[in-house]
Amino acid sequence: MPDTSGDRQAPRRRVPGPAGPPRPREPRGAVRRGPGPGPGPGARPARRPSAARPASQRPLRLGSPRPRLRMVGFALTLVLMIFVGRLLQVQAVDAGTYAAKAEQNRYVVHTLAAERGGITDRNGVALAISEDAYDITADPTMFTAKQLKVNDGPEQAAALLAPILGKDQADLVKLLRPQNRDLRYVRLAARQTPQVWKQIKDLKTALTNKSATDRGTVNVLAGVFADPSSQRVYPNGDLAAGILGWVNADGKGGGGIEQQLDKELTGKDGKIRYAQSGGREVPTAGSTETPAVPGADVELTIDRDIQWAAQNAISEQVKKSRADRGYVVVQDTRTGQILAMANSPGFDPNDLSTADAAAMGNAALQDAYEPGSTAKVMSMAAVLQENAATPLTHVVVPNRLHRGDRLFKDDIDHATWYLTLNGVLAKSSNIGTILATGQLGRTQEQANQVLYSYLRKFGIGGYTGLGFPGETRGILAPPAKWSTSQQYTIPFGQGFSINAMQAASVYSTIANGGIRVEPTLVRGSKGADGRFTPAAQPTKNRVVSEKTARTLAGMLESVVDDEQGTGAKAAIPGYNVAGKTGTANRVDPATGRYRGYTSSFAGFAPADKPRITVYCAIQNATAGSYFGGQICGPIYKQVMEFALKTLQIPPTGAKAANLPVDYKP
Repeated sequence: MPDTSGDRQAPRRRVPGPAGPPRPREPRGAVRRGPGPGPGPGARPARRPSAARPASQRPLRLGSPRPRLRMVGFALTLVLMIFVGRLLQVQAVDAGTYAAKAEQNRYVVHTLAAERGGITDRNGVALAISEDAYDITADPTMFTAKQLKVNDGPEQAAALLAPILGKDQADLVKLLRPQNRDLRYVRLAARQTPQVWKQIKDLKTALTNKSATDRGTVNVLAGVFADPSSQRVYPNGDLAAGILGWVNADGKGGGGIEQQLDKELTGKDGKIRYAQSGGREVPTAGSTETPAVPGADVELTIDRDIQWAAQNAISEQVKKSRADRGYVVVQDTRTGQILAMANSPGFDPNDLSTADAAAMGNAALQDAYEPGSTAKVMSMAAVLQENAATPLTHVVVPNRLHRGDRLFKDDIDHATWYLTLNGVLAKSSNIGTILATGQLGRTQEQANQVLYSYLRKFGIGGYTGLGFPGETRGILAPPAKWSTSQQYTIPFGQGFSINAMQAASVYSTIANGGIRVEPTLVRGSKGADGRFTPAAQPTKNRVVSEKTARTLAGMLESVVDDEQGTGAKAAIPGYNVAGKTGTANRVDPATGRYRGYTSSFAGFAPADKPRITVYCAIQNATAGSYFGGQICGPIYKQVMEFALKTLQIPPTGAKAANLPVDYKP
């Protein structure tokens, strides 16, 4: 049989579809139809209609990521373009505007004031100290209408500050609105107390808090600041004011030790640099600081208690005598150190607004005046040293003495006196002194030259060595220029001028065995490192021999102890006292003519073993006595007694010299 298998068609695999309604079966024997509407031979069997799937069973299809990537890329590009545009605007277009705004946030530099060194007495007692204070300052650029958004910022700020600072409101407005619009620093008030700055800070805080809730309120004090400073305080008021001086509005010494040692006391200022914004420091911006170096502490030679005793004594007597002024100097005879230097009237350096300008110096060093009879000790020193006479040499003293073109007399009329040289000094005879100094040379010119040389050795006509501001060296012309009258007045203390310190130094020289030690007022200083540096040793010069000095000390005892002496009111029970009175015609500084008197007393104790010199002078006493022994002798006694007790110097117990004052012809 022919193979017909190849004519057979392989049966088709049906893909099962979704379940649907059953298809109707065809009846057996039915003939299939050919092509056409119905089934025919060789036709593909018709598919069964598939039933619709439920929505929950449809497969998930992921969307394309490209659109979303394009959108993100576009957004990033847009953001970057905005940043680039803003950067160009800041750095190129609006660079000037932002630079101007940055001015309000720039770094500023402030000075850190060094603390001024203190001044103490020899025992460490404070005489001048510095306390915390503040300089109230302002930045005028922060008071402009553009900055505050108001036109009267300076006026509002000045109205608030004036009563606190005690300043005139109009003056503050000028400072806050200067002609120089670029000015960024003005000082409204110097050295204000911490309480004043606290008031201003509290007011600034209140305005800041109110402006946060009330848009109509402006903090007009935002541009007000405070620089730390210090305020000079003198705990003892007017005590030793002439020595200490004061500090002026600029923080510099204006007189006295404050001026003389200003560099040492001031120290070295520091600096601080920091960023500020709107008047406040930006702590995160960092800062640099150079610390200030405080000034040195200065220790003086004076003793506060002795200074008080001297100042109290002279002030009472000047008031009682209705005098122009007076001074007392207390000196250690061995070292030259000044234990007290008091002036009356004085002033309170804590309040210069009430001070008299004429009293704001140190008159004991700045007043030049004719010393009178206290200067006779130098004439006697020259006579003794030159062996022209001895304390027992007889001197006939007439009531009047004609020399040159003048007729000289003593302070009282008297019959002829028959005095020893010791008596001439004890009774303070002008005529006897002229006669004694006339023996210094074969001619008057030679005698003048010898006397002049001794005056210079004693320090007359030169500075004391203190280097004190405004100190006078007095007036002493060379002998060739002495007038006819000066040749005879200079030996008894008229015709030349000195200051009180020079006069005290003369007696300290005699007390120190004839050796002059330059007076000193500063013992030393203590620097920031705490080390004490003593002052340089003073210069020493021998003026007369030790023998001459001892002889003079004995002669000066007669002035106080002898009943004929002029200094009986200076006697101190238990002590041997050496001293000399002085009453000189006074040149009125206002007119240049003689008017009134200079009354004085100088001496040392114990006379046989000297430790302390006291000198007192009163100018133009107009009430009561004007004789030096009467009004300055008691001051000498009062101050000397206090000093001897304070320094615990006991009496020596030695007998007085008791040199004869007169003789019988």
